[in-house]
Amino acid sequence: MIELILREDVPPLGRSGDVVKVRDGYARNYLLPKGLAYPATEGNKRRIEREAQALAKRHEAEQAEAQAMAERLDGVQLTFRMKVGEEDQLFGSVTAVDVQRALEGQGVSIEKRKIELHEPLRELGNFDVPIRLHAQVQPTVRVILVQE
Repeated sequence: MIELILREDVPPLGRSGDVVKVRDGYARNYLLPKGLAYPATEGNKRRIEREAQALAKRHEAEQAEAQAMAERLDGVQLTFRMKVGEEDQLFGSVTAVDVQRALEGQGVSIEKRKIELHEPLRELGNFDVPIRLHAQVQPTVRVILVQE
């Protein structure tokens, strides 16, 4: 048995950064040549520890930034005036791009892919549109469609 540190997630063994013990042949013939792991020397263990700390700090900074953006989005309402036909059928629809442009008009810059509007809005009414800023931070924006 040989001790290795995983560079990437290997489903049956563990996640990136885990120290695992595997058979010599599996390490020599699969994990090491494919770059999925490297030997668990003391120097490599210290390096993984430093990388994990740096990753944790970066994750905290990203979450704090997302939380600040969520506070800016809290209570934001976007009103779209739409042309309406018979039986309140809209001419057109409101998509994630429309929501993005309306937010930019209010001074908030968000990528389109972070706006979780899976289908265009095609009827009058009030809608809550979630925005995925971070894994733990997902504010919602109120979108109101009214008749022009």
